[in-house]
Amino acid sequence: MLSNRNQFVIASAGSRKTTLLVERALAITGKRVLLTTYTNENVGQINAYLVARNGSVPKNIFVVPWYTFLLQEGVRPYQNHMTQLARVRSITFEDPPPKAQFAKKTNVDRYFFTNGRDIYGDKVADFVCECDEASQGLVVKRLEKIFAHVLIDELQDFAGYDFDLVGKLLRSSISITAACDPRQATFSTNKSPRNKQFKGERIIKWIEQQRRAGLLSVEDRTDCHRSNQIICDFADSLFPDYPKSVSKNTEITGHDGLFLVPDEQVTHYVRKFNPKILRYSVTTPTMNLPACNIGVSKGRTYDRVLVFPTKKMVDYLKTGDTSKAGHLAKLYVAATRARYSLAFVVQRADFSPPPNFQLWRAES
Repeated sequence: MLSNRNQFVIASAGSRKTTLLVERALAITGKRVLLTTYTNENVGQINAYLVARNGSVPKNIFVVPWYTFLLQEGVRPYQNHMTQLARVRSITFEDPPPKAQFAKKTNVDRYFFTNGRDIYGDKVADFVCECDEASQGLVVKRLEKIFAHVLIDELQDFAGYDFDLVGKLLRSSISITAACDPRQATFSTNKSPRNKQFKGERIIKWIEQQRRAGLLSVEDRTDCHRSNQIICDFADSLFPDYPKSVSKNTEITGHDGLFLVPDEQVTHYVRKFNPKILRYSVTTPTMNLPACNIGVSKGRTYDRVLVFPTKKMVDYLKTGDTSKAGHLAKLYVAATRARYSLAFVVQRADFSPPPNFQLWRAES
């Protein structure tokens, strides 16, 4: 059955889902394996995991960013079934000019391409699906001859026609393994309105739809090998409908759990604990301290994390109302980077610690 061949893993943060994919890829010998994901950051992590466990990337495993895969294996091989343009050169992530924005899809060259033979990023997966239809399935048939297994990490980043293409692969002879955490949907492969009902956290609905159709089986992973239980509980509270995380980190360091750090105490806190400082974006003030954007930190592990929160994040800390928290996925990612301690910078004058939080002072 297809559901036995195609396996999707819904994993909470710290459950080692990328490690799982790497280990499954390494267990496959004598067959070509594609390991793909959206961001270059995650591609780097996958390659690092492969080298750490195997000493090198095996010759049968191809680690390729999703867009590179779409261009090389989807767009170029059968583009002549859709257009007479010369070989598609590259992908552009610039917005189309007005004439292209209002072009009909039947006007292939104007709808999908710039004048310089680059394809618009939001339309790449769409074009691949159209090539497959126009060639009577040759795109997928070619992939079946190249890869026996396709493993996809961070599936929650997918959007638009990506779902259509993955759906085609699920019906092929290729074994598909995918891992995602819908709570960490901080990126999106494209802005296409196609399948918008499944975008981000709502990908869980698409997965369930494919499961009911018998196309895949689903495995939940809730063991957290990163954060201690009090941090896990805080992260779980952001998405109460999901299975609760069970921490496997029982180490006690003397500074563990959840903290509020008054802004006048930040310098002392940083000197004492050397936390990784996270911010929402480059426009977030961090008192001139070096910081990392939350989205970029996804997949990383730090002993201690100090967050410069947005106003909406602070509103959530005050009220416990997730509707006031703003971008829940980014707050979840920030919270789940830490092993031992998670702290938020606040203005002490108007703030009382919420449940399970401690107000940190330099003398404490």
